[in-house]
Amino acid sequence: MKTPDLIIIGAGAAGLLCAVTAAARGRRVLVLERSNKAGKKILMSGGGRCNFTNLHITPERYLSTNPHFCKSALSRYTQWDFIELVEQHGIEYFEKSTVNGLSGQLFCRQSSKQILAMLLDECRSSGVEIKLNCEIESVMHRAGNWQLDPRSESTTSQPKPRGDDFYLATSLGCFTTGVLVVAAGGLSVPSLGGSGIGYQLATCFGLGLQPTFPGLVPLTFSGVMHGVCKDLSGVSTEVCLRNGKRTFREDMLFTHRGLSGPAVLQLSSYWKAGDVLSVDLLPEHAAAKLFLAWKQQHPGSLLRKQLDRELPRKLVRVLEQSWWPELADTPLAEWPDKRLRSVAGQLQSWSLKPAGTEGYRTAEVTLGGVDTRELSSKTMESGIPGLFFIGEVVDVSGHLGGFNFQWAWSSGFVAGQAV
Repeated sequence: MKTPDLIIIGAGAAGLLCAVTAAARGRRVLVLERSNKAGKKILMSGGGRCNFTNLHITPERYLSTNPHFCKSALSRYTQWDFIELVEQHGIEYFEKSTVNGLSGQLFCRQSSKQILAMLLDECRSSGVEIKLNCEIESVMHRAGNWQLDPRSESTTSQPKPRGDDFYLATSLGCFTTGVLVVAAGGLSVPSLGGSGIGYQLATCFGLGLQPTFPGLVPLTFSGVMHGVCKDLSGVSTEVCLRNGKRTFREDMLFTHRGLSGPAVLQLSSYWKAGDVLSVDLLPEHAAAKLFLAWKQQHPGSLLRKQLDRELPRKLVRVLEQSWWPELADTPLAEWPDKRLRSVAGQLQSWSLKPAGTEGYRTAEVTLGGVDTRELSSKTMESGIPGLFFIGEVVDVSGHLGGFNFQWAWSSGFVAGQAV
């Protein structure tokens, strides 16, 4: 390839869609990827079926210091635009059903490999060049220089870039371009290529960052609750989970370290250290009223026997040992109404204080990132002409269920239209 019109750092969802869009406009595009394979996160997503978007994309389903920033990109490249691309390639998909019936989550019927193959086919047909196993060692520009290793002399030993060009020294050689798009992802799942290079580049060029945290991540517990979770590992049940900021009604999964499942992952993005969670284990019912009805209708029955119809048996046994052990074998007819109401209240407002999260190792997304005040919402270009940031590296993060992929597609598209 001759000197590329633009270089994209990162061959993930945002980087590949940006490459396809720019190449369709006749731009010469070079994509540099540090991993040995493009789109690793695409391949592992959705249990190998890739939850590639959601039918219910709205700005309210995104977290950002500036909640309005995502509106422009999401409106210019919508879920329907990406669905149209998927259909053009003959990829069959389906909408996943969930407990609340409001899923909108779209998955490949066969494999996530189809989404990656679609993007790579589009790249090949439009002349995009992708270089794998390419480590960025330094980036030079009149606005600032960045080095992987400050002790390295790679920057000083190379010729200075001309004018507004970006000069990249990499493990595969040196490249010059007038436009640099940073689609390097965040810190989540480092085994799939996640790194902090995007944040480092932004800092070196004087751009602000919002603090980063793991998002859509399992929560961990210590003490007694850690033992409870370990004993119940693998048990899942529908709950209504709250923390005073948001409420999510979906499944909750006990793990040997704490809690996971859709409800927990969703709320984790709104959780801060020290926050207390409230779990409603019977979201379908007014528990006190239900228990008193059971007392009238099944006076000789035990509470655990009735609860077994509503909750996993193993969970009921653990709760019984903790909350009503002295009445475990007492027929409902002999329970004081006040005691029934008390247990009902515990089941509908189980107070839990997580010790932390499982961190970036298992987080599905990185919260925070390049401050949106530094970027144009219409183009994703920074205040430094020719320098763009797209995808997860930006301070925009979506809910679970295809929202983060849609942000990747949308931000990649608008940048691809602008470069």
